[in-house]
Amino acid sequence: MIPFVDLKQQYQAIKEEIDAAVLNTMANAHFVLGPEVAQFEADFSAYCGATYGVAVNSGTSALHLALLALGIGPGDEVITVPFTFVATVAAILYTGARAVLVDVDPHTWNMDPGRLEAAITSRTRAVLPVHLHGCPADMPAVTEIASRHGIPIIEDVAQAHGAEIAGRRCGSIGDLGCFSFYPGKNLGAYGEGGMVVTSNEHYADKIRMLRDWGQKHKYLHEYRAFNYRMEGIQGAILGVKLRHLDNWTESRRRHAALYRKLLAGSGLKQPPDPQNCRHVYHIYAILVSERERLQKELASRGIQTNIHYPIPVHLQPGYADLGYRSGDFPVSEALANTVLSLPMFPELTDNQLEEVAAALRTVVRRAEDWASANRGCK
Repeated sequence: MIPFVDLKQQYQAIKEEIDAAVLNTMANAHFVLGPEVAQFEADFSAYCGATYGVAVNSGTSALHLALLALGIGPGDEVITVPFTFVATVAAILYTGARAVLVDVDPHTWNMDPGRLEAAITSRTRAVLPVHLHGCPADMPAVTEIASRHGIPIIEDVAQAHGAEIAGRRCGSIGDLGCFSFYPGKNLGAYGEGGMVVTSNEHYADKIRMLRDWGQKHKYLHEYRAFNYRMEGIQGAILGVKLRHLDNWTESRRRHAALYRKLLAGSGLKQPPDPQNCRHVYHIYAILVSERERLQKELASRGIQTNIHYPIPVHLQPGYADLGYRSGDFPVSEALANTVLSLPMFPELTDNQLEEVAAALRTVVRRAEDWASANRGCK
């Protein structure tokens, strides 16, 4: 069996460090926020190239509070993409604002800057690009357009810890960067977790208060706010794992390079690999027709796969009131119909990668032979 991801294997590799950090937190009773979380905030924000970090209980909470820090609410518009996890759009709706969607670029699978400017109106209060699968969005182009219109940028960096474009680390390019530490992420907690990074002191201060019932001083509640605090144990775990992140990232990048080599000439469309970027390959997705059949055949060979994401947000039943219809975002819809995520985690071996690639080649070749034979029967 080749799993899609193997969190047990990663834990075993750093078990002594993790266990010591958790036991120390328990012994000192630092259960909510506390020094472990504060240290992780400082370390991770520095890693991202930002001045401040505010740890919260999920990536969705990070997005929600970043939007609120900008004062976004009813009557406002925020521009993002439909080819993303629903949390990106949900966070906008939590504020009462309207989510305005633009299609993604067929080459990068991220926000198409060429479509961004036309979506800007007098009500636009933020642009929210997503660094999908660990591939940086075209931030130089997005930043140029947003800056010209005086619109702040919130980066959704939930899948792109350590990704870079034009020499800058994702999360520190816009006004605010929002991360998820869900267990399967490149930097994952052993539970839920998230963070907003920023170099704006006002935004950081406001988010700190919003995550903790709107209070800077105990029992003095300046805002109607939330209980979005990070647990102390998660801060301790993430602090340990951050020390390993760059090594894990380089392993992912080596795996991606080997996948790319092994699948060259197979007819399968491989993921974007834009120049001047550091793609961190949270997901290694290919584009295939007859995806269900291919996925079943790989499963029969003991190879787990996944789909990120099979239905774009604007076609989700719970988001029908956004007002979009099938055909409105053809690139996102085509990607959603054909994307297939292959096993990707740092501990994969070359033999496992070769087995996945060989299975893919065999299945694709059989499909081509079957199609050719049926054409000959007509």
